[in-house]
Amino acid sequence: MITSPQQEAVDAAITSRRSIRAFLDTPVERADIERILEVAARAPSGTNTQPWKVYVLTGQARTALSAAILAVNADPQQAQAHTEEYAYYPREWVSPFVDRRRKVGWDLYALLGLTRDNKAGMAAQHARNYQFFDAPVGLIFTIDRVMEQGSWLDYGMFLQNIMVAARGRGLDTCPQAAFTQYHRVIAQQLALPDNEMVVCGMALGWADPERIENSLVTEREAPHSFARFVE
Repeated sequence: MITSPQQEAVDAAITSRRSIRAFLDTPVERADIERILEVAARAPSGTNTQPWKVYVLTGQARTALSAAILAVNADPQQAQAHTEEYAYYPREWVSPFVDRRRKVGWDLYALLGLTRDNKAGMAAQHARNYQFFDAPVGLIFTIDRVMEQGSWLDYGMFLQNIMVAARGRGLDTCPQAAFTQYHRVIAQQLALPDNEMVVCGMALGWADPERIENSLVTEREAPHSFARFVE
């Protein structure tokens, strides 16, 4: 099989994408963010509906949102009153999905030295989501409530484009469904109109190479386990 430099560059951008959970405080140029979003917007969408909307948070805006969420998250009684607007995960877990979920969780916690009985440590690690893992750029994605399931498929391709375009520039990301629990806090902080639903968040920046959690590389199934060739 003959490969070209273009193919190798695209493959490298895709395969080097990982969920980074510790970032440097090195700023990301606004021009780079704008270009990443411009490239990502070439994602396909049914009849070119382009259902995505992005809030780019830096500086004080990012800090303020994180502080507002963390204040609620720190109080179990308040946190319990906040629930997701849509079910990201299945309501009933079955194999092999639950096995993969458990493995990646314990692999991460093992790297961080967190044992099963260290509930406080695990909660603190989870709370780092709401600081965008210290990334200088936080992205919040919303969708109009009139859009249906097909548009969410389109949205996934847009999100992937962002992450791949970021890798092409040496940047890293972490897509974060954790933000959906606090959609009401986000709506208040960002003055979201009533017709917009929070899809997820994403951290964007430069990975900290010294942090042990960034050494995690999750496993992937080989094509023969999920693909069937019909001739």
